[in-house]
Amino acid sequence: MTKKLTIGYIGLGLMGKPMSKNILKAGFPLVVHNRSREAVSELVSLGAVEAYSPKEVASKSDIIITNLPDSPDVENVVLGYEGIIEGVQPGNIYVDNSTIKPSTARMIAKTMAEKGVDCLDAPVSGGDIGAINGTLTIMVGGPEKAFNQALPVLEAMGKSITLIGDAGTGQITKCANQIMVAAQMVAMGELLILAQKAGADPVKVAQAIRGGAAQCWSLDVKTPRLFSGNRQPGFKAYMQAKDLGIVMDTARQYGIPLPSTATNTQLFNAMLEMGMAELDNSAVIGVIESLANTILLEK
Repeated sequence: MTKKLTIGYIGLGLMGKPMSKNILKAGFPLVVHNRSREAVSELVSLGAVEAYSPKEVASKSDIIITNLPDSPDVENVVLGYEGIIEGVQPGNIYVDNSTIKPSTARMIAKTMAEKGVDCLDAPVSGGDIGAINGTLTIMVGGPEKAFNQALPVLEAMGKSITLIGDAGTGQITKCANQIMVAAQMVAMGELLILAQKAGADPVKVAQAIRGGAAQCWSLDVKTPRLFSGNRQPGFKAYMQAKDLGIVMDTARQYGIPLPSTATNTQLFNAMLEMGMAELDNSAVIGVIESLANTILLEK
């Protein structure tokens, strides 16, 4: 019987913790590390092994995965003091579930290749519900051989898993994903406020248009939460704003005009200024409410 690969997971936040649990459920030995030790203790109680640095995780794992807030965090954990790079062995695979700049993913892949380590940039989409249920969409950039080796682990976390191309293309795909997500969240907020202020029941409006060309994940999943008054994450607004910053930086790098995304970026940045950073990204409706001088009524 083939011995199962040992997986290391660093970053046990809103997404990383349930994703790690699903790796355990799939039967993989798991080594975990996180700045907050409470999340580590919870995973240890389920059968994971505790580590005290990224270096230690790497030294005990065949595949090392990170799920961290931003590009500088990933760069520090991978390449910094007591980082992953100090503990890896040739033949290890490094997978990053974070959303970071494509240029950072490519730099890390090049640096780790010098150690004989293949890298997969593998950002995810589907929110906390997808993370809990193991139904995430995972978009992957990196070598096909490493992708095939890591696929059973990715399948423990996600349902739709696609190898896009070389290093960085997973992050480029996540940029494209976040363009669409932001557009849906803003459009949903606008249409609900339009319906209510113009005298139509927004619940019935949402129900009606879900059956036509406007049907989308956001209308299916987010409107019931908004109508119940629930604006908790989900996917936090400050992370959506961060991701849109990456989109705009990448667009500038390649000279790509993104006019509607630029506007949506401003709206999500306004959420942060208005004290809504920790709310769900669908709570961008709060900015529309402020501009329209109305509040979406709970149903």
